[in-house]
Amino acid sequence: METEKVSTHKGEGHRKRLKDKFLNSGLQGFHDYEVIELLLSLNTPRKDCKQSAKLLLKRFKTLQGVLEADHKSLCEIQGVGPANSLGIRLIKEVSDRYLEFKMISKDVVQNPKDLMEYLNQVIGHKTKEVFVAIFLDVKNRVLTSKILFTGTLTTSSVYPREVIISALQHNAAAVIFAHNHPSGDVEPSQSDIQITRKLFFALKYVGIILHEHIIIGNEGFYSFAAQGYISKLNTEFEDFK
Repeated sequence: METEKVSTHKGEGHRKRLKDKFLNSGLQGFHDYEVIELLLSLNTPRKDCKQSAKLLLKRFKTLQGVLEADHKSLCEIQGVGPANSLGIRLIKEVSDRYLEFKMISKDVVQNPKDLMEYLNQVIGHKTKEVFVAIFLDVKNRVLTSKILFTGTLTTSSVYPREVIISALQHNAAAVIFAHNHPSGDVEPSQSDIQITRKLFFALKYVGIILHEHIIIGNEGFYSFAAQGYISKLNTEFEDFK
């Protein structure tokens, strides 16, 4: 009786070592290309994925860049294809949702750690500007978060009416805004300052508090509240009344 031969592929032992390493100690000690390689291996059962992983990093520069890439761009990389693109994008979306759920019902005004983890993950590495609202209840506990605007943010592209409608739909008593600067420079532009002022007053007139506006960059953030700008607007509003 002939013994059935089990076909193998180049790198099968390496793939098993990667999986065992992850199961034993998570991603500790993994290079970024190895993380991507492991992801690709889930939908590529009989092919070495190392080269494709390195091509992805070469194209998108960082692990975050790979996770942020769109479906079409991912599929352009040799060895990726629709199934792997789906897997990569699904992992990113699941991670975003997990971090959002972590901060739900928490007071992120007094304890902003989970909020900052969420913002860094969701918008910190995007190549386009994204404007996010975090809606809070009367005890400053997170109700939900929502991306309101995408693209270059100007005073003409951020609409107070849409912000107010969204806040009222979620029964929000307060809100925190955040947006990213793809350049990495977190210093606010004149437009950022004008947007913050315009939204502060629009919300104030319908009884909703603006606690904070945060600008996220690759390696840091800028807090309008910490810089005293929100307090300044509160004083301006009281004087105006």
